[in-house]
Amino acid sequence: MAWFTRQKPGVEGAGDGEKKVRTEGLWLKCESCAQIIWKKALDENLQVCPRCEHHFKLDARARLAALFDDGEYEEHDSGLTSTDPLDFVDSKRYKERLDAMQQATSLADALISASGRLESRAVNICAMELKFIGGSMGAVVGEKITRAIERSLADRTPLIIVSASGGARMQEGAISLMQLAKISAALMRLDEARVPYISVLTDPTTGGVTASFAMLGDLNIAEPGALIGFAGPRVIEQTIRQKLPEGFQRSEFLLEHGFLDAVVKRSELKRYIADALSFFCD
Repeated sequence: MAWFTRQKPGVEGAGDGEKKVRTEGLWLKCESCAQIIWKKALDENLQVCPRCEHHFKLDARARLAALFDDGEYEEHDSGLTSTDPLDFVDSKRYKERLDAMQQATSLADALISASGRLESRAVNICAMELKFIGGSMGAVVGEKITRAIERSLADRTPLIIVSASGGARMQEGAISLMQLAKISAALMRLDEARVPYISVLTDPTTGGVTASFAMLGDLNIAEPGALIGFAGPRVIEQTIRQKLPEGFQRSEFLLEHGFLDAVVKRSELKRYIADALSFFCD
């Protein structure tokens, strides 16, 4: 029997003569077509299924790396954090929730504000992080976006905001709702100065984010299949007591009904934005 076994001392899992190969986390199942995908291939394809082109969610840093030339950018206002103005408690204290999210994501809050170059053009980009309390918008997110707008005003640099959010952050109450008006007013100043603002809506973009800056772009672009709306489909159905159309609140439906200017694949997004900015600026 020794002929059929091969002992490799010092190799983990080889003590019984069997070689154990770790495959956990190397493969993923597509949420749309159920295709089994090698994780490395998915990473190289910007988190888009190579079979059905389903767009997986992308974190904020990956967004910025995909849009900025060579993935290089300067981050701004990274030290801003919430002060928990309401001393809010639900299933846990808001301060504890913030600490847990900051440790899990290595971010101070649910948005990264950065500047750099996109196809050699100087731009400011804000990217929301869905993993941070559902990408919810509180005082910090509102302040970061407003400061990015002010930088764009000062330098006459185009602004791009990539939205991925469940809406306003309930733990900050009316303070989070004030950010809708605050950002909208700042964007009006940007519009009056004729500095371009492009809004990119990803899955999901809902609540107060949709009701404010996400729909105020000079150009509103969405990724394929993204859920975009204010209230969720189930809430709307219960309110109006009617069955909603197929694909309601998805990118393609909104484009067909005039709420969006374009639906663009992730692989083509950078080039599309660059062409749009050439139209606006040149």
